[in-house]
Amino acid sequence: MLIVMKFGGTSVGSAERIAQAAELAVKSAKEGHKVIVVTSAMSKVTNKLIAAAENAVAGEYHKTVSDELHEPHRQAVHQLMPTEAARRREVLESLRQKFERFETLCKGLTMVRELTPRTLDAISGMGEMLCAPILAGAIAERGVASHSIDATELIVTDDQFGQAEPLMAETRQKTCDKLLPLLEAGEIPVVTGFIAATAEGVQTTLGRGGSDYTASILGAALDADEVWIWTDVNGVMTANPNEVPEARTMREISYSEASELAYYGAKVLHHKTILPAFKQNIPVLILNSFQPTDTGTRVSVTGHPSSRGVKAVTSIRNVSLIAISGKGMQGIPGIAAKTFAAVAAERASILMISQASSENNLCFVVNSSEAARVVKALRASLELDLLQNHIEDIAVDDSIAVVAAVGDRMQGAPGIAGKVFAALGAAAVNVIAISQGSSERNISLIVGEAQAADAVRAIHRAFELHLPSAA
Repeated sequence: MLIVMKFGGTSVGSAERIAQAAELAVKSAKEGHKVIVVTSAMSKVTNKLIAAAENAVAGEYHKTVSDELHEPHRQAVHQLMPTEAARRREVLESLRQKFERFETLCKGLTMVRELTPRTLDAISGMGEMLCAPILAGAIAERGVASHSIDATELIVTDDQFGQAEPLMAETRQKTCDKLLPLLEAGEIPVVTGFIAATAEGVQTTLGRGGSDYTASILGAALDADEVWIWTDVNGVMTANPNEVPEARTMREISYSEASELAYYGAKVLHHKTILPAFKQNIPVLILNSFQPTDTGTRVSVTGHPSSRGVKAVTSIRNVSLIAISGKGMQGIPGIAAKTFAAVAAERASILMISQASSENNLCFVVNSSEAARVVKALRASLELDLLQNHIEDIAVDDSIAVVAAVGDRMQGAPGIAGKVFAALGAAAVNVIAISQGSSERNISLIVGEAQAADAVRAIHRAFELHLPSAA
């Protein structure tokens, strides 16, 4: 069996965690599987790299930042590679070169005082490039040949820096050419997550959380049997346990349920992870590297549908509701088209849309970090409609959250929506707006952020999601 294993930041957050990751990879290899490892950066390293770049633009970069980042990596090398001096020297030299490049880039930023998306990709992706050779060295110390490989040599993307998308035909060719011979030779390649490169070789990134995406892309490119996402929880849960203490792990869910949950705030999965695996019908397992004997959650085509209809409840915070309203909007064609064209031009993602049948109000949700520039773009795009009083107001509300109830068996099941809103009414939760897709697998609603946890708990309790589901 060919397995692509991805280890998240907490799973490689220290020398001890990297050692555990190496043990898990080697164990599967010794059981007869072919294994490819994808690694994130050590925990919090990416945030520190981005902060250093932003400080450099403000003229506040200091070499101590590089030293602070270097030290935990250097210590990990010495702890994990005690027996092979040549390997240790090779990895330390690799780290030295990468930190030298990091310092060069930051010094350049202090002079140009501009952080472009391309430069940010070059800096923010260094954490994975630092961790990969350390993890490969730890695997080699355990008797299985391993080398680190930058994903820039494998994954070809477009040039959307910060949110690049893979070009799968080119990626498949490069990945097969590079990795299949190593697998046949019995090696465990360790690939950097999160980063990739354009066809011209310019480094890109796949977006925050993109190491999961890397694993799925490589799994699809190699027709892997399974993709394993090693993280710090026992899989995908029925709700956020910080909001719902009785939430439980779901042992099997479908691709569609996983995609909905990831998109609507389930942090254990990157929302793009599922697509490449889904297209190739490759199961994705969410596993806990801190409790490796737990079976985790398996994501497959059919999943394990719940007779209750709703299978999980999730919420998104740090979002903003943008509302375009005006009595003159009714019957005026083109307002929605201009609205969404303006949002697309700002490269902002719309998380939810709702419109009154009277056409007097159109509202949608974006990430709060994008709200100000989206509103500015809307005012410019709809300037004539504002002047003609077709539109009376473009308002933004930052004090909201999106709550979503998800489940495959919601489709065609009468009474689900009624039960959801009855539960919210009983909990005195005010619903601001509602949206349900034609797939009927998701009922999304906007509530005040202060009531989001109450809403999640009310729905979770109403559908008894704390109890094991019956098919």
